[in-house]
Amino acid sequence: MPVLYLIPSFLSDNTLKKVIPDNVIKIITNLKQFVVEDIRSARRFISRVSPSLEINKLVFKELNEHSKEDDFVLLSSYLLKNDTGLLSEVGMPCIADPGAELVKIAHANGIKVVPLVGPSSILMALMASGFNGQSFSFVGYLPIKEKERKEALKVLEQRSLKEKQTQIFIETPYRNISLLNDILKYCRPETMLSIAADITGKRELIISKSISEWKNNLPNIHKIPTVFLLQT
Repeated sequence: MPVLYLIPSFLSDNTLKKVIPDNVIKIITNLKQFVVEDIRSARRFISRVSPSLEINKLVFKELNEHSKEDDFVLLSSYLLKNDTGLLSEVGMPCIADPGAELVKIAHANGIKVVPLVGPSSILMALMASGFNGQSFSFVGYLPIKEKERKEALKVLEQRSLKEKQTQIFIETPYRNISLLNDILKYCRPETMLSIAADITGKRELIISKSISEWKNNLPNIHKIPTVFLLQT
């Protein structure tokens, strides 16, 4: 029976050797077919991992937010042909990306699923935050509109207070400053906020302090991949 490998990618450019283990590189090198979010960026990643591979001989199928039900039916038969690599755009597959649907298909067809070791910005941010790592919740993206975002932040604060739970969320990098401003505007002064930006990269910044402390010294995280963590 074929195997579905869950392949991690680096979080920041030029960090391949720093964050991707040799055994993962070996597995990638031996695979002939992949399911990816974007074929062009996947080709670039694989070329960096194994420059000797003939990329044109590899088979790629896309799985992203535009995939439809019929696409998943085709992917089911695709998985049964050969070992397949599920490649995330950034970090770990199936975490804040659509890969979980493919894993569900694999389990339904009795295909072995093998997660490979690699970087996760969400877990690395939690590790370095000093916040509760025993109970935490990743809630993905918050609403874009200010009124709805305000309500979401209040809910996260209350949940953290009631359950003693770290609340983790992300944003599209070009909207980081807007989100940060709303956090400072609507969260309580004593609430703790950890900002983890460009993890593993040259501009890496991981700092935890209260909302009141952040107001006097905002970091420049515009267009930089960032994870936000709240704890009351």
